[in-house]
Amino acid sequence: MRTALKLVLLLALAGAVVAGAAAWWLHRPMGTGPGGPALELSIEPGTTPRGVAQAVALAGAQVSPDLLAWWFRLSGQDRRLRAGSYEITAEMSPRQLLRMLVRGEESLRTITLVEGWNWRQVRQALAKADQLRAETSGLDDAELMARLGRPGQSPEGRFYPDTYSYGKGSSDLAVLARALKAMDRQQQLAWDARQSGLPLQSPQEVLILASIIEKETGQGADRPLISAVFHNRLRIGMRLQTDPTVIYGLGESFDGNLRRIHLTTDTPWNTYTRAGLPPTPIAMPGKAALMAAVQPASSRALYFVAKGDGSSHFSESLDEHNRAVNRYQRGR
Repeated sequence: MRTALKLVLLLALAGAVVAGAAAWWLHRPMGTGPGGPALELSIEPGTTPRGVAQAVALAGAQVSPDLLAWWFRLSGQDRRLRAGSYEITAEMSPRQLLRMLVRGEESLRTITLVEGWNWRQVRQALAKADQLRAETSGLDDAELMARLGRPGQSPEGRFYPDTYSYGKGSSDLAVLARALKAMDRQQQLAWDARQSGLPLQSPQEVLILASIIEKETGQGADRPLISAVFHNRLRIGMRLQTDPTVIYGLGESFDGNLRRIHLTTDTPWNTYTRAGLPPTPIAMPGKAALMAAVQPASSRALYFVAKGDGSSHFSESLDEHNRAVNRYQRGR
């Protein structure tokens, strides 16, 4: 009887020791090697729990992959581990690691597409983005848009300016797909909110006009008035005569100095030589520019000129406009 009691006590003691050791191990920082740098962990879709444990060890974490795989299985959450890009810190314990993998708390990078950027600037930003896989680098514009499901469509202005998060090794095409869908949503919201009687025939024309408003606006409060000027001109068949469209048509040859000869050099985007809207947007408009395009201010103005402080002066007549040009541009 005494022998049986001793055996029970020994087993209980051994169990307590094992439980204590397990608890200590689960809460103990794994460590990330000399100097303790953060480690990057990439888990591909379909990786088994044991494969995840091995990937953690191969990434440099000071932990037994066998023990880690045992912990994943014992927790009952081994089938809930998510693929993705993660960061393992020197202070992270096996328990914290499991929580991060189950929640899918990825280590993300970001890329910001800025309002008013043209397509060339977007491609440059994608090429410079940290840890973003350049799937589009060998594609021309037509091939790229076909891959995005928009064959025959120009990429200019089609991507919504915003900050997008992505995991290490994500495709730049996937980021563009998200930005494309975001612009689709904002463009449709603007189209649905349009005033009646506007001289715009489609959501695409909204996007084109919004891109011009975006490039012409120095102060946000002026957007509805700038929109009104363009709508008033479109209604009476007056050319838009807006410098940003001319500059866009010049492309990379533009040196930053707009000359009179540029205004008379015809391109599809020169709104001094051609009536109506240009064939494509000239930049990425933001939400405010999109809404201004469909909700112009109530104004009879046909002209505006920059005042030098970011705002514009609006005029209903050419005489008034010329006086404003002399005042604000020529200092007379």
